[in-house]
Amino acid sequence: MGGPVMPTASAIAAQRPLESAARLTGGLLHQWQQRNVTASLPLAVRQLAAAGNLDNLRLAIAADAQADAGAADAAGVADAAASGGAGPSGYHGPVFMDSDIYKTLEAIGWELGRGPRPTLRDFAASTIGLLEQVQQPDGYLNSYVQATGEPRYSHLASSHEMYCDGHLIQAAIALHRAAGGSRALRIATRVADHLVSEFASQEKGLDGHPIIETALAELYRETGKTAYLELARQFVDQRGHGLAGDSGLGHRYLQDATPVRESVTEVGHVVRALYLEAGVADVAVETGDRELLASSVRRWSDMVATKTYLTGGNGSRHSDEGFGDRFELPPDRAYNETCAAIASFQWSWRLLLATGDATYADHMERVLYNGFAGAIATSGDRFFYVNPLQRREDHYEGDDPGRRRIWFKCACCPPNIMRLLASVQYYLATVGVGAGQADDTLSVQQYAAARLSGADLDIEIDTDYPWSGTVTVRVLDAPAQARGLALRIPPWSAATAVLEINDSPERTVTSPDGYLLVRRRWQAGDELRLRLDLTPRWAIPDRRVDAVRGCAAIERGPLVYCFEQADQGVALEELAVSAGTALTERAATVDGVGPTVQIIADGRHVRLPAIAIPYFQWDNRGPGAMRVWVPGD
Repeated sequence: MGGPVMPTASAIAAQRPLESAARLTGGLLHQWQQRNVTASLPLAVRQLAAAGNLDNLRLAIAADAQADAGAADAAGVADAAASGGAGPSGYHGPVFMDSDIYKTLEAIGWELGRGPRPTLRDFAASTIGLLEQVQQPDGYLNSYVQATGEPRYSHLASSHEMYCDGHLIQAAIALHRAAGGSRALRIATRVADHLVSEFASQEKGLDGHPIIETALAELYRETGKTAYLELARQFVDQRGHGLAGDSGLGHRYLQDATPVRESVTEVGHVVRALYLEAGVADVAVETGDRELLASSVRRWSDMVATKTYLTGGNGSRHSDEGFGDRFELPPDRAYNETCAAIASFQWSWRLLLATGDATYADHMERVLYNGFAGAIATSGDRFFYVNPLQRREDHYEGDDPGRRRIWFKCACCPPNIMRLLASVQYYLATVGVGAGQADDTLSVQQYAAARLSGADLDIEIDTDYPWSGTVTVRVLDAPAQARGLALRIPPWSAATAVLEINDSPERTVTSPDGYLLVRRRWQAGDELRLRLDLTPRWAIPDRRVDAVRGCAAIERGPLVYCFEQADQGVALEELAVSAGTALTERAATVDGVGPTVQIIADGRHVRLPAIAIPYFQWDNRGPGAMRVWVPGD
């Protein structure tokens, strides 16, 4: 049992994931997770059939069978088997359609670990059966290549072959760890063995879209086979030497212009860059390479300081789905792909485990509740691919109406959302390692109503976070020896957090390293009550961000707020605010949005107060303008 990231005992680590998953019991994260299993995943199962993802596997099976029989070439068979809307060979959609299947299977794996899901279990079993038939004798598996008859690995800059392999491996690990299934893991290890035989100790090429690096490292953790880690290390070290080829957008786009250890800032396609960083962190900690780890930390710090939006999103350019220059962060032109938020979350988790620095958990929280959560409709069946911080009333770009959609032709984001929500409980807490927090300390990294166990402590957390700042930690079971409980104190409440232990008087607490550590001999029934200050606050942008200079935004606790046209008494483009204006909050239930906490501010040129709602709740009441940053008066 274990979550998506389980470093070995010899890895560089300051924190370790819990050996057993936390269980969400209530609150916002629990609601999102339940919505994921009741609305989002059933939608994915339907869409994988409707969009042709599963048909592609069947095309590959038919093509291989005919090729073996010598009756026809693979393309001809594919044409005969094709249904409407397919490409010239009968193949449906982009070359990486298999990856949508694998991300959905990963989400199902984590869900099966939470309880019986007969429909999802049956879908997983039947799909794994198809994959067993598609996989070739030497372990190779790719429906596009097999259905079309294209040569293997001949277009690595754009073929996404190893990208698909990476998602397959991650799905297999989820199904094995959480659900106890071994069929998918057998497929994945055969794929990995094939990659080792094809690429190990060679300069044959790199996939244009990283993710295989972190997948191979995790497969090493799951199986103990060092060849997988060595291949991941090789791919990381070979990056920056032009081995990925040219996708038409240059080597920077593919993170292949500068060796990883020499790179100081993130460039190119955001999702590719951040998936690569997750692999860099995994390779660094498992090989004991502190120099490599330090390079990843350096780029993370630069990215968060200069290339990250208030919502935690990354990517300011639509043209290459990429990072812009430092401080190039236009709100209306923000790309902020949902997959990038997920990759950023995953990278930050790995650096948190490696270093124990609360800054990474702080950023994960920002991403989770804003840049990530904003991509999902309240209903759980519509999604954003792009997450701007401003939409004008007349917004139109190509075929983008500025609304969430049920699915996409390039559907990477919806199943990616689903796999994170299905596994979010694994990111709530850690156990300390070595200096700073000993291995007898349970550290709560994210606040949610939950049951969790670690460092021989069994606790339950009761909270309505992020709507409420009160977090009650109740000890259910504890050893006779002293144990530590560490509670992360977010920077927005660092000077105002209040703690009460059992019946002791409340006291203001300090957290110089981002954590409040309480060490004592605990007994069943002991309670800690932490009160975090959720007073709404104004955010002022760095003066170097030209696009929003002179503007202000609102935050409350971990939530970034936005002004949506539906709540205003004037056209949103006329709204101006004073950053010194008092802010008041009001709990409300809004049609289409549901329960929320609104923030009310005085606005210039308006007869009625300006009302803001959490950014993640926008676009649930029909089309209309929205903005996070509002000009000052």
